[in-house]
Amino acid sequence: MNTQKPYRSYTPKTRINNAIKVRELRVIDANGDNLGVISLEEALKAAETANLDLIEISPNANPPVAKIMDYGQYRYETKRKASEVKAKSHVTETKSVQVKIGTGDHDQLLKAKRAAEWLNEGHRVKVDLFLWGRYKYMDQDFLKERLDRFLKIIPAEYKLADAVKKSPKGFTTTIERVGKSVKGPKIIEAEKNAPEKGDSPQKEVAKSKKKSLDELLEEGMI
Repeated sequence: MNTQKPYRSYTPKTRINNAIKVRELRVIDANGDNLGVISLEEALKAAETANLDLIEISPNANPPVAKIMDYGQYRYETKRKASEVKAKSHVTETKSVQVKIGTGDHDQLLKAKRAAEWLNEGHRVKVDLFLWGRYKYMDQDFLKERLDRFLKIIPAEYKLADAVKKSPKGFTTTIERVGKSVKGPKIIEAEKNAPEKGDSPQKEVAKSKKKSLDELLEEGMI
C-alpha cells in the first residue's frame, strides 16, 4: 500500500509509515485520541487521510504503539525533550583553587567565594597550598595551619572528602558540600571581612600581602 507522503529517512529506533512491519498496533491519532488496536493497513490509511505520518513510538510494547503526526514535528519534540533532560542532569567535577603563603586577604576572600559557588553547584573542590623555594622547608604544622585558615573563610557548609596531606607542590585537600545547599552563616562573616568600596582592589591586595608577610617575619618563619 502506498501512503500519500513519500518515504522518509529514519533511525532504526524510529520506524515510520511503510518501514513499520508489525501486523497490528495501538494507535493514537493526531488529536491524542486512542483508536485502539488496529491493523497496520488501517493505521496507514488513517495517517494518509490525515496527511500525516504513522510513527512507531513504543516498539517494545505489546502490541507496539504508534502515533499519527508529522514526523518533522515528532523529531523536533524528541530533541527538545532530550535537551531538557540533559539540562537538568548534572555532571559533578572536581574544581581546583590554589593559594600561596603570600596570598593577601582580598585574594583569599575572592578564591573562597569562588570555591563556595562551585560547592553550591554540586562540585568537589580541591584546595592546594602551593609552596616554592624556602617555603617548602617551613614547619609543616605551620603550613597546614595556613591551609586551614583559608578553609575556614570559605562561606559554605562543607566536609573534607580527603584529609589534608602533602603533595608534590605543597599541601592539598578536597572538600565537598554538605546536603543540598551550602549557604550558611559563614557568608555573613565573609561579607564583613570584604574590603570597603573606597579601596581599590590593587591597593587592598598590596596591603593584605604586606600584612601576611609581616606576620611571617614576626613569627620568625622567614
